[in-house]
Amino acid sequence: MKLVSLFNSLSPLLLLHTAMESMEQLHVALFPWLAYGHITPFLEVATFLAQKGHRVSFISTPKNLQNLPANLPPSITLVELPLPHVHGLPDSAESTSELPHNMVPYLKKAYDMLEPAVAEFLANSDVDWVIQDFMSFWLPQVASRLAVKSAFFSIYDASTLAFAGPPSLLIDGRARAKTAEDLTVVPEWVNYPTRVAFRLHEVINEEDFVDSDSNMSVFERVARLVLGCEMVAIRTCSEFEAEPLSLLKKLYTIPVVPVGLLPRQNKSRHGGDGRWSELRQWLDDKEEKSVFYVALGTEAALSQDFMHELASGIEKSGLPFVWVVGRRAGPGVIPSGFESRVSGRGFVWEGWAPQLDILAHPSVGGFLTHCGWSSVIEALGQGRALILFSGGSSDQGLVARLMDERRLGSEVPRDARDGSFAAGSVAETIRRVMVEPEGEEVRANAWAMREIFGNVELQLQYLDGFTRALEKGRASSC
Repeated sequence: MKLVSLFNSLSPLLLLHTAMESMEQLHVALFPWLAYGHITPFLEVATFLAQKGHRVSFISTPKNLQNLPANLPPSITLVELPLPHVHGLPDSAESTSELPHNMVPYLKKAYDMLEPAVAEFLANSDVDWVIQDFMSFWLPQVASRLAVKSAFFSIYDASTLAFAGPPSLLIDGRARAKTAEDLTVVPEWVNYPTRVAFRLHEVINEEDFVDSDSNMSVFERVARLVLGCEMVAIRTCSEFEAEPLSLLKKLYTIPVVPVGLLPRQNKSRHGGDGRWSELRQWLDDKEEKSVFYVALGTEAALSQDFMHELASGIEKSGLPFVWVVGRRAGPGVIPSGFESRVSGRGFVWEGWAPQLDILAHPSVGGFLTHCGWSSVIEALGQGRALILFSGGSSDQGLVARLMDERRLGSEVPRDARDGSFAAGSVAETIRRVMVEPEGEEVRANAWAMREIFGNVELQLQYLDGFTRALEKGRASSC
């Protein structure tokens, strides 16, 4: 009887608690751009929200969803939308990794044509928030019409968005940059000391800035997102980018919320792969921090001449290295006789490699990188000094300037107009970052960054804050 009486006295509280939990649970939809480097951080956010008890709908195309891990939380629902056919786009292509750079505008067009399907999904669901990428400029208006709140999640750092500028200027792409040269200087609205700007070779042929096929520059897409959304979330933290975040809060008229750096916690994908076992044993035989790792991203495509010059510089450095040559590298990109000349000192790996495992190995001390933000985050999470070789695509040039400015790496000198470089300069930069006395500050600074970039607890606090902002935003509209 006492047990029944006790239960009866508590049941209203239990019911109230259950009702409050039900009230607080959100249904969040996420819709990333069709690129691996975008889908991955979006999935990190989706997983965190699911672990916090919220329902998540992850929207993408069939092939991209099939490539996701199989062990996702049960509260994540994968929403499959077939990619519309576009003349000029191969039927099998559903992501940037499957296309040469000059065909990406066709993928953008197909992505924009997903608008009716996304709108239909939102109309027939109970989604509270839709989190979108920089490309879907049309989605805030669709969401607003359906009483769904929208947030723009930038996988780029705050310095990149600050460089881009205020939405009022970006809405007319030509006002922001009439010529490519306009993007090679620090803009007047940046109110803190910095040298972060593009080099001419990084923007002169870049379709991302002026897309003639759709007549919609990336600047205008971002402007329409910021103007239409209720919140901007950025993959950064105030410990690293306090000044750019402060500026963005002035440039935008909506909340700006850092979601943290989303460091991956060494989620190994290689399993018992024999190739990794071979490389790990090779690394085990090297001295601590003596090896530099070379990887130019899954989508960077250097000309054969540039690849040969880079190889010559790597060889001339005289230091041990691991070079991961991406899938896009065709026959002949590695110079004849290169592997035999560096035998024992160099390890060349073709195709996908377990980058986080390589960077985490104690023998690795530096990283020759294309300066993708995700790769930089992974490297600094392990305290690896950076040899900066911008891939020249998207934000990579800006990231290179930022890392060089913060003395976390040293940039390989290149011709400003055509991006050419000399093997000798590559070798000198590698040696400076890895072993020379003048690189000691860079090595020490990079090692210290583990306290920020590798601090999982700190970064999860940012995701907590972002989750609370979503919950508060839904509550304020109830």
